[in-house]
Amino acid sequence: MKSIVVKWLKRFFKLSKPKSMVIWQDSWRAILQERVSFYQRLSEQEQGEFEKRVLLFLQTTTVESGQLDVSDTDRMLVAASAVIPVWGFPKWHYINLATVYLLPAAFNDDFECGKSDSRYTGMVGSGPMAGKMALSQPALHYGFANDRDKSNVGVHEFIHLIDMEDGQTDGFPERLKDHSYALPWFELVEKKTRDIIKRRSNIDNYAATNSVEFLAVTSEYFFERPKMLEKKHPQLYQALEDFYQLSVEEISGDLEWRRTHPCNCNSGKIYSDCCLPKD
Repeated sequence: MKSIVVKWLKRFFKLSKPKSMVIWQDSWRAILQERVSFYQRLSEQEQGEFEKRVLLFLQTTTVESGQLDVSDTDRMLVAASAVIPVWGFPKWHYINLATVYLLPAAFNDDFECGKSDSRYTGMVGSGPMAGKMALSQPALHYGFANDRDKSNVGVHEFIHLIDMEDGQTDGFPERLKDHSYALPWFELVEKKTRDIIKRRSNIDNYAATNSVEFLAVTSEYFFERPKMLEKKHPQLYQALEDFYQLSVEEISGDLEWRRTHPCNCNSGKIYSDCCLPKD
């Protein structure tokens, strides 16, 4: 099996070196404003910081594919997926990633699309997959198109990378939080997993797979529906807030005062009539 995986990796991951001279394009701002609700809810100054971190990511990480044309929208969504989980850590750098590879659909262990076992929409790992991430392009786009389903495959896979940065993939991000918090976290994971199995939770069933997937799935929930998570799972919300150093107000955005202000996209309209998220 290992030889098969290596063969497919050599075929699909014919990787070029990251282009350190990537320059910010003004057109990218419109993509972020239209597609990324997290960016929409930031202040003008914070949006500038978000853009700088997107550019740094693209200067150190390539986004490519051998099966489809990679667009600026693809690159913006991948970069946004990387920046969002570590927004509370301005100096964060993904030391364990060099290339993100986009596939045209869900894929299997051999990175084949359209097969009966093509069920993966994202993958990171070690060994042949070290420094690499594979993502289904349609799933990546859907994660940003639907902010109500508590799911975003791009964010999900970058959470796995955060978990892996301490050398262990165990469902506890030691680079974000001291190890002394591990025991109460895993006790909470066990309790919440039992609730999921007994169908007493609105957390996606995939979180019950293991502690690694629990962290990724509940983190998606945290970034997509923080107010709902805070209401339905306050202890879990508090733990994730401590991990990511972000509050529900910072994630959701204090939108009330901005409703009647000019929209940041420079359309000339007020925010409520332009880019204010419908939810």
